[in-house]
Amino acid sequence: MRTKSLKKNKINVITLGCSKNVYDSEVLMGQLRASGKDVAHEAPEAEEGNIIVINTCGFIDNAKAESVNMILEYADKKERGLVDKVFVTGCLSERYRPDLEKEIPNVDQFFGTTELPALLKALGADYKHELLGERLTTTPKNYAYLKISEGCDRPCSFCAIPLMRGKNVSQTIEKLVKESEGLAKNGVKELILIAQDLTYYGLDIYKKRALADLLQELVKVEGIEWIRLHYAFPTGFPMDVLEIMKREPKICNYLDIPLQHISDSILKSMRRGTTQDKTTKLLKEFRAAVPGMAIRTTLIVGYPGETQEDFNTLKEFVQEMKFDRMGCFAYSHEENTHAYLLEDDVPDAVKQERANEIMELQSQISWDLNQEKIGQTFKCIIDRKEGGHFVGRTEFDSPDVDNEVLIDATKHYVKTGEFVMIKIIEATEFDLYGEPV
Repeated sequence: MRTKSLKKNKINVITLGCSKNVYDSEVLMGQLRASGKDVAHEAPEAEEGNIIVINTCGFIDNAKAESVNMILEYADKKERGLVDKVFVTGCLSERYRPDLEKEIPNVDQFFGTTELPALLKALGADYKHELLGERLTTTPKNYAYLKISEGCDRPCSFCAIPLMRGKNVSQTIEKLVKESEGLAKNGVKELILIAQDLTYYGLDIYKKRALADLLQELVKVEGIEWIRLHYAFPTGFPMDVLEIMKREPKICNYLDIPLQHISDSILKSMRRGTTQDKTTKLLKEFRAAVPGMAIRTTLIVGYPGETQEDFNTLKEFVQEMKFDRMGCFAYSHEENTHAYLLEDDVPDAVKQERANEIMELQSQISWDLNQEKIGQTFKCIIDRKEGGHFVGRTEFDSPDVDNEVLIDATKHYVKTGEFVMIKIIEATEFDLYGEPV
């Protein structure tokens, strides 16, 4: 018998992929803790525990490769007796379980995205229904993700998410309010609403788009000061959300709305249900309804059939719209999606070149917009101290993906997890430098 196994079991959860996976890992860890299990999130190697759970991503090629490499790394550690058990869950596992079981037999068990009770059972824990909404959060104490629905009903041609996450299922307003109250009691001040598609929220259970109704209740939660909206689909966007955003100071003047492309022929092939005209009109309505609102978007370049002309149209649009925040990805040809039937005819080098070109353009836009902030004062939340700086964010910035506000820790002291008024004294493309006032 190996001496390792005589130690008390410790479960180390490793999360790959998006904020929705972070949320799922937090729910899993909350359940394990409630069953009396010793659980950690991404513990350092010296303390990593003898049971490993890897929560995988299967969205695009890079993410799949990262997930597979992580599984192989721990399968090897198991082989060498460094860990006792390895379990795999999440999107990659949902999508490719038979292949993974065949190729990596050293993993103890694979679970899909909806098999939390079975995973808990394998880990010697019980699924507790009464824990609804309780999680062991892994983010800094001042913010937390709130997943308002699971799955997606959209038919986008390039996207494998419905294959992995199923149809849209909204959580009730009551449940989400209860969860938010629990988070607020634990010191959370900022809620980041996430879903595959916020725009669709409520259609399945309330027979109408109910995001505005949800926001109306969440702003009443004591202790929550910021509510941020992530991943809204442009088609069918509920405009009453903008009225609440303008009226309620707690709702950040911020919206993440992935547009993917703007050329009409590409939008049609992507099955996005919109056009360049409609999208441009929508964005102008956003800015008219909530002046000063920050809009974040994501774009895909190198989609099958994307011509130089399509790409030029996209570049002109980016230049004209001046998005506050943006991410750009090279198209990934995903099996079992509608676009997989098309020829992946844009060479990888061209895809990368186009992505770089868009980000170069955005970098200049971001620089110009940030220069305008010099001399202004913003309410900032302080997330952490890193090196010689305290690191915070304005209401126009989401953690991990957007600009940060850096405060020189050798000259100023601010408290992490608290709101502070910060005057911007300097700016680069993606960072603001400030001092407390």
